[in-house]
Amino acid sequence: MNQALNDITGVILAGGRASRMNGQDKGLVNLAGKPMIEHVIAAIDPQVSEIVINANRSREAYAGYGRRIIADATGDYAGPLAGIAAGIEAATTDLILTVPCDGPWLPADLVLRLKQGLDQSPSKVCVAHDGGRIQPVFGLFHKDALPEIHNYLNGGDRKLLLWINQQEPAIVDFSDHPAAFINVNTPEEKARVEQILLMDSPTFTSE
Repeated sequence: MNQALNDITGVILAGGRASRMNGQDKGLVNLAGKPMIEHVIAAIDPQVSEIVINANRSREAYAGYGRRIIADATGDYAGPLAGIAAGIEAATTDLILTVPCDGPWLPADLVLRLKQGLDQSPSKVCVAHDGGRIQPVFGLFHKDALPEIHNYLNGGDRKLLLWINQQEPAIVDFSDHPAAFINVNTPEEKARVEQILLMDSPTFTSE
């Protein structure tokens, strides 16, 4: 691990309903021979000092990966921002990386580039941009953003992108990694991504 990144906690967001995946827990769905979350763990483990998993179900299965398991403060599947809040609360570091449990092609320099972006900005938030749009669940958050997240959630709002835009975030261009932000949300996407993974040629662009 890069010594400069030893103060960052990685939070894998696996707390959703996965309604488009027929209710299956996406992080545990097999993709190219192993659960999707294993692809994510392998990608970010060298980039952070600790990984925690935000999960609202299948907690025993996720605990098998030897990581701390954290749940949302509410039990109503409040969305990724609630998972981010839970991750910040659980972290012992000032900076928190968030990634989804279904992103198998994360760049090896994801954290480094996000941190550089955050360091050059007055914002408490830095997010990735795939060349077409912001990818808000791929972000680096300072713990000082937590009160603002709580205020937003307590006000009844849950849309992550809306909150991100309100923060005037630092934005890092990852258009050189077009496959990095592919999410496997449906069985059809799983089949498409799995075929490309098995070919070891993730060269397509996100949709």
